[in-house]
Amino acid sequence: MHNIYEKRPILFAVLWIVIYCFVMAPIRGNYGDASIAMLLGLLAFTVGIIVFVKISGLKEACGLAGWPKEMKKFLYFLPMWILATGNLWDGFSLSYQGLPLLCATVSMILVGFVEEMIFRGFLFKAILAKGRPIVAVIISALTFGMGHIVNLFTGQATIDTVLQMIFAVSWGFILTMVFYKSGSMIPCIIAHAMIDVFSLYGADDPLIDRIYIVVTIAVAVFYCIYLARLEKGKKK
Repeated sequence: MHNIYEKRPILFAVLWIVIYCFVMAPIRGNYGDASIAMLLGLLAFTVGIIVFVKISGLKEACGLAGWPKEMKKFLYFLPMWILATGNLWDGFSLSYQGLPLLCATVSMILVGFVEEMIFRGFLFKAILAKGRPIVAVIISALTFGMGHIVNLFTGQATIDTVLQMIFAVSWGFILTMVFYKSGSMIPCIIAHAMIDVFSLYGADDPLIDRIYIVVTIAVAVFYCIYLARLEKGKKK
């Protein structure tokens, strides 16, 4: 794997994305978010990524070395984290109870880590190495959004999948820009995990869900313009 990463980093990233989608989509579709199978599958990807990053000395390159050094700029993470609470805007309603809820919660946290690493840590950084930041941001964001089409194979309705893809593309731009400007993956992993975890604890009001998508699109536009004007930060 390391040889592929060194010689063809974009191919390496794409392989991770394809394997992740083809392995986890059937597991999620057949067993659900609260299953042990889902948890074990995500644990396997998490451990695999961590081991690869550690052995290859990629903590710095993948944004896992720490927080941005200029902590006063910490405030620019706040809009992202506030927006990440959107799944709770329509109130609380538990999707599961007891052990299934715990399994689903841990799984969603792991989803945040795994997807940020493969779409931002691997794919975005690989394209960025070609020297075209705008192209890297766009491809990473669109790929992240389009990747959610696999939810069609888990039994999700078409319209819900399309809206989820639009939502994910908007978040893809936000997360990629924050990572690019801060140099740290940690704020992005936290935001991504918040979105997925809160989906387990929030009520399902179709109107509020649509409003959340519209707000996310609007925030993504203005937030990314703001981030584009910031100087790139350094990690601790």
